[in-house]
Amino acid sequence: MKSYFNLIKPRFEPVLDPEFRPPVLANRAFLAEVDASGAAVPLAIAVERDQGRVDRYDTRVFAMSHPRAAANFFYVERLLKFLLWQWGGWKITIGGPVELVRYLQSCYTHTGPRAFDAEFWGDQTYEREMEFVATSADRVPPATAGAGADVDLDWTGWRIGFDLGASDRKVAVVKDGKLALKADGTPILSEEYVWDPKPQTDIQYHYSKIMEILKHAEAAIRAVDPKAVIEGIGGSSAGVYVNGRVRVASLFRGITPRERFETEAAPLFQRIGADWGIPLRLENDGDVTALAGAISLQDGAVLGLAMGSSLAGGYVDDARRIKGWMNELAFAPVDFSPSAAVDEWSRDRGVGANYFSQQAVGRLIPAAGIVMPDIPAEALPARLARVQELMVKGDARARRIYETIGRYFGYSVAHFCDFYTPIRHIEVLGRVMTGEGGQVILEEARRVLAGEFPELAERIHFYEPDEREKRHGQAAAAASLPVIRT
Repeated sequence: MKSYFNLIKPRFEPVLDPEFRPPVLANRAFLAEVDASGAAVPLAIAVERDQGRVDRYDTRVFAMSHPRAAANFFYVERLLKFLLWQWGGWKITIGGPVELVRYLQSCYTHTGPRAFDAEFWGDQTYEREMEFVATSADRVPPATAGAGADVDLDWTGWRIGFDLGASDRKVAVVKDGKLALKADGTPILSEEYVWDPKPQTDIQYHYSKIMEILKHAEAAIRAVDPKAVIEGIGGSSAGVYVNGRVRVASLFRGITPRERFETEAAPLFQRIGADWGIPLRLENDGDVTALAGAISLQDGAVLGLAMGSSLAGGYVDDARRIKGWMNELAFAPVDFSPSAAVDEWSRDRGVGANYFSQQAVGRLIPAAGIVMPDIPAEALPARLARVQELMVKGDARARRIYETIGRYFGYSVAHFCDFYTPIRHIEVLGRVMTGEGGQVILEEARRVLAGEFPELAERIHFYEPDEREKRHGQAAAAASLPVIRT
């Protein structure tokens, strides 16, 4: 089959996936070819999301008159796909060859190959149809952080932080920017409470369960300081949130149809904030995980990656600010191979969830020659647990699964570094990283970086939070989210 876009075979081939083709190698080879051609033209992409916030990416492609111009189409399609799942956005302004703009516009229609993405970012997330604007590179809007991205880590007073997961709710009492402690060094309150939100069809269930843990926190503060003023509430939750409104979240899966979701689930946290009468800010759990890492490391430039049931991402910049990006890297391309795994939800090939989650482990189990007739194929947590048991026993087949994911990871870290700048720390957590297998993943990732990207190997630090941070860090970090102007 003829290919216009050259895919580069990696030096460190994933043992269970020899067809893997890393985007970082292909993109760099493409740009080197463009630069050497003498026919490079600028390409600028600006993506607008909520509150008028804009991010911009500048690159170059072949002039459309060049014999290699056909390669431009694959490059820009995969590039925009990554940028959308990194930033989020509904309005795309492209400065470059108009043929590429029209091609991308056709992809993001209800009948195009990116129909899932168009509906997700347009109708569901930003509540408007995706828009494409063609212009010249010098007229593409500059990046503007806009409102809502700053985080102030130097604050005083009492606050409450919470984190909502699929099976538990965590809440913490925080004072003066740190987890509030008793005289004996134990937290005043940092607890988790079970819940089962996904099947619930009454939004009052979600409201009462969230209010319950906030009231527990308030009571704990009053027990220590009866005259305390609670100045803000910060929250972390899995899902997509825009300006405090729920847009896509499995926690509210039972609130259907969509019309009912919009009136009941979407404004839930705005309702809770109004009931408390103090600032409440909610961000996705990936960003808050990265923020917790930045607080622990006392440094910024942290990309957080959680390899669990899917791949969750978050980013804190050099100044320890949350950017307001979506960081839904589960749907970002990490493999350009035409035989790459197909995501069951988006129907796209080679996206992060199939390479860095328990889905990845499940996909690689047959390739490793492991048979589990007693565990259904769809029971991915149980299948992951079985692989972890085999690792403890020294099973070479299980080890090859982790070695394969580790090599995926090394190349993908280099790929992420081309989009997230700067990165000094990669925070890794999640069930897939548990135990010896997680260490194998990091060992292989370091081998890839040292062998293929030595400049990155020297500056990238892999960080694994300890059990205390996992238990207390995220909810406590969330308390820093409200920026209270005095």
